[in-house]
Amino acid sequence: MLKKVYILFFALAVAGFAQDDNDSYEDEAAPNTAAYTAANDDDEEAQSSARSSRAADRAKRAEFEKDQKLDEFANNIRRRDWLKDRLIFELGAGSRQPVMGETGIGMGFGFGAEYITRWHLGLYGAFGFIPSGDDPDFSDYKLEGGTGWKVGLNYYLFPKNPLHLGLSVSYGTVYYDHDITANEDNDFTRELLMTTGFQFDVLITYLTNEWYYLQFAIGMYYAPNAYDDSHKKDVTGKTISRVIDSDGISKFGLVFGITIGFALPEFFPDATEIRRREREKKYQDD
Repeated sequence: MLKKVYILFFALAVAGFAQDDNDSYEDEAAPNTAAYTAANDDDEEAQSSARSSRAADRAKRAEFEKDQKLDEFANNIRRRDWLKDRLIFELGAGSRQPVMGETGIGMGFGFGAEYITRWHLGLYGAFGFIPSGDDPDFSDYKLEGGTGWKVGLNYYLFPKNPLHLGLSVSYGTVYYDHDITANEDNDFTRELLMTTGFQFDVLITYLTNEWYYLQFAIGMYYAPNAYDDSHKKDVTGKTISRVIDSDGISKFGLVFGITIGFALPEFFPDATEIRRREREKKYQDD
């Protein structure tokens, strides 16, 4: 009987120890289970966020490709008429800004503006300066400075190409020279002699929808009053040339010039161009 009691107490003790070990295991497992659950939740949130981001990127790319196709269509159909309704502010040297000459550095420096209509006909005007300075041919003399001007019409070809061939006719100051006799009362300065007339140019112009503008011009002038502007009568009443060339300033001559400019965007845009600008602005903001 006593033996059975001992066995019963032993069994109860073993069961108690087993229960303590089980409780301890559950206490240790509980935090690990919570951490695993939290990690799973974080992974699911990260995966969901990544999926949403990829979906947004795909949608944005699809919209971009659609707009890009629309832009290409607009460029091919109409926008590549780069010349339509453009206002250009110009700066240059030589025959169109505004004059070339025989003496000094041989050209003036000036500025002007041009507006190209939708029919590719441009109206332009220029005003410039002929610099004064020391005479490179006669070291003791100086050259008088002055101003010149020119207004004209340009017609451009090939509006769908960045390089445009053009023709120009203008009127204004076309050529200058200096009096061969220096004025002793004015610090031995040679007087500036200018003649006005018509000028005809061939233009090679670079212009797209961007802001920059570049133009080369070569042509000829016709100055009907060139003889009178460069001759005078001496004390004996004989007509003599006032310039180094004994024939005076020629009525005809070859001239050239170069111009750079800042071109404003197209005025009076149509619906296609308005949509193109809106799409361009949207992606710049993004």
